[in-house]
Amino acid sequence: MGLTGQLATLLGVAVGAVLSMATTMIVERARWRREQSVRWDERRLSAYAEYAHAVKELAHRYRRIAVAKGIAASGAAPLEPTDEVLAEVAEAEVQRSALAETVWMLGDVRTNTAAVRLNHCLWHLEWLARGLPTREQGGWDQAYAEFRQARQRFLELARVGLGVRGTRVAESVPWPPPWKNDLSQTAHGGRAGSGQAGG
Repeated sequence: MGLTGQLATLLGVAVGAVLSMATTMIVERARWRREQSVRWDERRLSAYAEYAHAVKELAHRYRRIAVAKGIAASGAAPLEPTDEVLAEVAEAEVQRSALAETVWMLGDVRTNTAAVRLNHCLWHLEWLARGLPTREQGGWDQAYAEFRQARQRFLELARVGLGVRGTRVAESVPWPPPWKNDLSQTAHGGRAGSGQAGG
């Protein structure tokens, strides 16, 4: 084999090695990105779920206080706003605020914006339950309906951000269910308005 042939062989080996190395780097980089994406999606899912649950629990406590004060109709067991109860609610609000910070660090813009709106609706419930003056004239029922809509919107955008396909349920499910009436709600300390799945 002449010098030219040897050079061509060496060049071919070198090019092959470079192409192989480049391919390996591209594959490894893509794998690393997938792993990072899964890692952050898991953290986002946890942050969204914990925040949504904390918001729901606070709203339920505010509703129970509102029932005890006669601001909201029955449907939840009354909760007298004693100093102990108010201290527990304040602690729950601190926890919700901490969870919101995690959501804002990990969430996309649309989900974060929905979280801010949800906070505003939750605080409106708090003010009404505490008897503080607000500019809204619709009262508790309207404020609670707006809270539920804001929470639903947050959950929908969180699902989109996480790439979850489909809708939450296949079709509209009525609430309360046909078997439930005012008497059964009272008898069981019901949670009418806590909603459908995940309400």
